[in-house]
Amino acid sequence: MRNPRDYIIFPLDVASRTEAQQLVRHLAGHVGLFKVGLELFIRSGPDLIHWVRSEGAAGVFLDLKLHDIPETVARAMEGICDLQVALTTIHCGENPRMLEAAVKASRGRTKVLGVTVLTSVAAADLRQAGFPPALADDVEALVQRRARAAQAAGCDGVVCSGWEARTIKQVMGAEFLAVTPGIRPAWESLGADDQRRVMTPAEAVRNGADYIVIGRPIREAADPAQAARRVADEIAEGLSR
Repeated sequence: MRNPRDYIIFPLDVASRTEAQQLVRHLAGHVGLFKVGLELFIRSGPDLIHWVRSEGAAGVFLDLKLHDIPETVARAMEGICDLQVALTTIHCGENPRMLEAAVKASRGRTKVLGVTVLTSVAAADLRQAGFPPALADDVEALVQRRARAAQAAGCDGVVCSGWEARTIKQVMGAEFLAVTPGIRPAWESLGADDQRRVMTPAEAVRNGADYIVIGRPIREAADPAQAARRVADEIAEGLSR
């Protein structure tokens, strides 16, 4: 059985290498993966990835959300795999060949996750973007459609909200990974931020999430390591039910 802390992906959503290193030193041993996104990667580059991997057992989730022509995506994936990260992301987008190119280039060295619908997106946003009502008004239907496309292309899993994780597991199978952002611990009230479809760590793992992405409640705590342990305790409670 996995240690509850291994479910936790902590996003290094900070602007500088110094801030990122401080967080890694605080939280190494308390989370399963550190997520490096666009802002930090653009500022700090591959050297930071190598440094994080050298600091302990926690791996790296490189969240760049690739979206380009298949040939460019394949070349980018080659470079990502050379960094020896555990997970990376690609938008499901409009072109299954883009997904297939990413999977082929990874050759199993890095797990490829399709990004279905960002958790900041609501039905009104989809309607404004021109999606038909059958998909705009039923986000889960759109997520499932994109998850099926990702699985058909050979992706290892998808990024989705915890609300969709249960159905994805039922439809795609237990081995298909569900990585869920938009997580808020039960001990923190849900305030106004850019995440629309949120749930607690216990709810997410009960729904089948393989990893949960949780940042601000840990990052802004007086003791980030203690906050991460509290999240792990919630995960353990969810797994025990």
